[in-house]
Amino acid sequence: MAALRGPARRGWARCPQPAALAAAAALAVCAFYYLGGGGETFSSATRRLRATPPAPAGPGPRGLHLLWMFTKAERNPALRDKAQAALRSLLRHGRLRAAEVLHLHLVTEGASRDIGLGLLRDLLRGAAFRHQVIVHDVNELTEKLFPIVEAMQKHFSAGSGTYYSDSIFFLSVAMHRIMPQEITRIIQVDLDLKYKTNIRDLFDEFDNFPEEAVIGIAREMQPVYRHTFWQYRRENPQTKVGEPPPDGLPGFNSGVLLLNLEAMRQSKLYNQLLEPTMVQKLTEKYHFKGHLGDQDFFTMVGMEHPELFHVLDCTWNRQLCTWWKDHGYSDVFDQYFQCEGEVRIYHGNCNTPIPED
Repeated sequence: MAALRGPARRGWARCPQPAALAAAAALAVCAFYYLGGGGETFSSATRRLRATPPAPAGPGPRGLHLLWMFTKAERNPALRDKAQAALRSLLRHGRLRAAEVLHLHLVTEGASRDIGLGLLRDLLRGAAFRHQVIVHDVNELTEKLFPIVEAMQKHFSAGSGTYYSDSIFFLSVAMHRIMPQEITRIIQVDLDLKYKTNIRDLFDEFDNFPEEAVIGIAREMQPVYRHTFWQYRRENPQTKVGEPPPDGLPGFNSGVLLLNLEAMRQSKLYNQLLEPTMVQKLTEKYHFKGHLGDQDFFTMVGMEHPELFHVLDCTWNRQLCTWWKDHGYSDVFDQYFQCEGEVRIYHGNCNTPIPED
């Protein structure tokens, strides 16, 4: 891990102070670190997180880790609007327990970093919970990811080649090898979300993981993989692969991901599935060629080893895109798209408007 090349610059923080907390402890967990500035790198950012001193007495705060990717925002005003709307809704409903702090991980680069930090600085002033923002540089991250995911990119990326820059779309697949050991659980979310409930409740889903599960993820709510697995389905007419719920295997949607990093590190099976020979074996078996990055990998692995996944209720990732309804699958579309229960997170994928409050 690279050495620190300069002290982190202490910046703004919004931190409600329970009376029982010592001032030193409050400073330790509520500081905002402008990481990635002053010559610091992804590696120094993660080291700074580890270096945060514990409370002087009693158990330290429990860290809850939430990660967004925020890139190319300088030329994408729609992305900036989505990020602002998502964060506003998260803050509107977000409440943590007294001994908890939310670590917001921002994966970004260049001008996007400045935009993202400005957005966070403005909105987090009104946060009702303690928080810390940690910035990770895309280029630093990609350098670490590429050797791990290079072999799978040709199977799950758009186009015919393997491009170095595409590695970032596989961050969740190998995050257990990237994040420091001290981070044992993290939630990665898309920016086109709207939260209708307390984000704290989503972290409780980790406690519902079956013994062998390493990842929590909701089902895909369109017949995307009915289409992608067409050849395998033709050769295996009785298969559940690509079939709608509740009995079928419709694949996964990676808009909301619960990553039990410690379980991912400990799972011999999961790490074997990252090896190029295993990826090749499964893609050949299922005749799989996708373009959705980590989502495709998790879907394919889930067909072979469903025990690795805790399936989130559809209300945690209520996808709104209906593209496939008008592209050949109107007869079965509703079987995939239906979702009963009070929605907790809306997902406006493929630029679908999210209902107003």
